[in-house]
Amino acid sequence: MTTDTLPKGASRQFQFDGQTITVTGISKGAGMIRPNMATMLGYIATDAKVAPAVLKDLILDGANKSFNRITIDGDTSTNDCCMLIATGQAKVAEVTEAKGELFDALKQAVFEVCMEVAQAIVRDGEGATKFVTVQVNGGGNHQECLDVGYAVAHSPLIKTALFASDPNWGRILAAVGRAGVPELDVSLIDVFLGDVCIASKGGRSPSYTEEQGSKVMAEEEITIRIELGRGQCSETIWTTDLSHEYVKINAEYRT
Repeated sequence: MTTDTLPKGASRQFQFDGQTITVTGISKGAGMIRPNMATMLGYIATDAKVAPAVLKDLILDGANKSFNRITIDGDTSTNDCCMLIATGQAKVAEVTEAKGELFDALKQAVFEVCMEVAQAIVRDGEGATKFVTVQVNGGGNHQECLDVGYAVAHSPLIKTALFASDPNWGRILAAVGRAGVPELDVSLIDVFLGDVCIASKGGRSPSYTEEQGSKVMAEEEITIRIELGRGQCSETIWTTDLSHEYVKINAEYRT
């Protein structure tokens, strides 16, 4: 288990033509977790019969929406694996193309399992005390949403503020500003902690109080929502805080 503290698994079942189809996944990882990919293992299996080309597209799409949207510390390595296996044991027709009722049900199950076991890695992150969702909306394209999201998720100042339950909106705006988005208009940006608007039009929200922010930051699950006001694209990333325990683990642990 190395630095993992618990096993990670998920399963989904659905009915098709009177048969039960199962999708089950397991994952391993707790540190050096950053997209494309990370120091992690992910194995997803189904008893459906699926053509190899369809299977490949399913896992690529599923991983991009789950395993490639998690980060604990921004670090990564060459040691990773994520695979989707179809045993074909269920007595249903083979899925040969990416359409139809069976494919849609299978896709939903695969995506849900991928998401659950990917998020389980974040929840078990080394020294983590907070599970953090970073939502970036209103981007001009998906890449700039990801750039902003990762700038926030990887910022040591933001991650330590999360650990301290400190609603430091200035650190969030600073990370957004250095994300490299071209011609970013700060006056259009709003930032929310949960449902609380902490920054509006690039500055502190007039209605915001520190008590409101501190209450949200004290929770174990926190959502940071950033509205860029540039377009219609959105992206979501899942991350953790940065604690004393993370430093201790990685100061003492050596592979």
